Amino acid sequence: MTTLPLLTILIAIPLLAGAIVLFLKPEGARWVALVATLLDLALSIYLWVAFDPNGPQWQFVEKVPIGGPINWALGIDGIALVLLNLTTFLMPICIAASWRSIEKRVPEYMAVFMLMEALMLGVFVAQDLFLFYVFFEGGLIPMYLIIGIWGGVERIKASYKFFLYTFFGSVLMLIAMIYMVATAHTTSIPALMAYDFPVDVQKWLWIAFFASFAVKLPMWPVHTWLPDAHVQAPTAGSVILAGVLLKLGGYGFIRFSLPMFPDGSLYFIPFMFVLSGVAVVYTSLVALVQKDMKKLIAYSSVAHMAYVTFGLFSMNRQGIEGAMIVMLSHGLVSGALFLVVGVIYDRLHTREIAVYGGLSNNMPGYALLFMLFTMASVGLPGTSGFVGEFVSLLGTYQASSWAAIAGTTGIILGACYMLWLYWRICFGEARTPEAAAMPDLNIREWWCLAPIALAVLWMGVYPESFIRPMRNDVGRLLVRLEHVAPAGDSHLILGKGAQHSPGHMDHGAMH
Repeated sequence: MTTLPLLTILIAIPLLAGAIVLFLKPEGARWVALVATLLDLALSIYLWVAFDPNGPQWQFVEKVPIGGPINWALGIDGIALVLLNLTTFLMPICIAASWRSIEKRVPEYMAVFMLMEALMLGVFVAQDLFLFYVFFEGGLIPMYLIIGIWGGVERIKASYKFFLYTFFGSVLMLIAMIYMVATAHTTSIPALMAYDFPVDVQKWLWIAFFASFAVKLPMWPVHTWLPDAHVQAPTAGSVILAGVLLKLGGYGFIRFSLPMFPDGSLYFIPFMFVLSGVAVVYTSLVALVQKDMKKLIAYSSVAHMAYVTFGLFSMNRQGIEGAMIVMLSHGLVSGALFLVVGVIYDRLHTREIAVYGGLSNNMPGYALLFMLFTMASVGLPGTSGFVGEFVSLLGTYQASSWAAIAGTTGIILGACYMLWLYWRICFGEARTPEAAAMPDLNIREWWCLAPIALAVLWMGVYPESFIRPMRNDVGRLLVRLEHVAPAGDSHLILGKGAQHSPGHMDHGAMH
């Protein structure tokens, strides 16, 4: 194992690049940003290869006291590793997607994106409670600027709505963190994950953390900032918002709510299942009536994130691993769908579905990739979407058959709105002469979309390569949840084995 502070270097590369690009001309700024994101991607691939799934829980650990309560404590487990790689994979694609579509204040735009990458990576590698909070909240600022400066016509309203929604919940989380540190006398996240808070206190702490994570995820009914933010954000802003920022909420649940407040989590399972069920059905129906492509995909994101909360609060192996795969898959697929919208927006400067039609005639390459991502979003077997949703719902069914029924309804509705969107844009006759004259994908657009297409198929065909790094970490989480795992109502159908807590089965399987 190398002694280099690799995680610090991972965060430092984009920060350094962000400082450099401010002093460059637009073309130079683009190239420096691209090189920096590719360096981070290469370093994260090295971390993936060097990570030992059967080794200690926390690897590449660094710790330097900063002074006061905060320590510069970094380290990753398998769960953080896969989300960290998702971030570094999408960032060069975002820079490439902005290459020609952003002409205003390019150096500042690239600098803000570099800051964004550093802060998002910091969330996944932080092992100190207050350091995590700084990274978690810091990510608001660059996203606020991206929407507010480079966004659409109503960008100011959307950026303020995004900022206020996400900031309010986090104030409650900060108060809870201060209480936790005062009680447990440590800011170390691994130590707090093993600390037992009193059961009544856990419920209040759970609510405080929920207030922040639910908005970030976003869960119904605190999701209303998301469609506005997506519609107004530039294409790359939407990609990183859907691809990584929404995952911070799911990561928060799996890193804090479940291991630190297991009894609180058990108490709120029915509440989470009801919210998730409403989200799946309601936002899917709302997506069906959208006239704006970005709004439709934004509402579909809320529905897909409900599979994450379903899976996590099933508190069994299938549910938690399925939720993680849903997060990875959604990060790739929704990011790709926003890129797909960006491609035709760059040509016609409208997102209205009614303007397009018949694009498979003049843009066959575009139609092919769009079809792949549509099918992955629907959950076609052989794509990443199928693996995540199927395994997540399998886990949900063990905990609650009613929750699984609500989740399955979302798959049917998801097929309705996504296939209808695809049909209206790519098939039939072109509705306008401008749409009929649009050229197919250029080389840069192929470079942006093809890697995501390959990743989506790889995850669909061989999901084991993504589950392997986090298997033992899910096992450790299940041991922590063993005494609270719900018995489930499905044992009548599944047989006697389901009456036992899934944690018992997995504890044995882990050894």
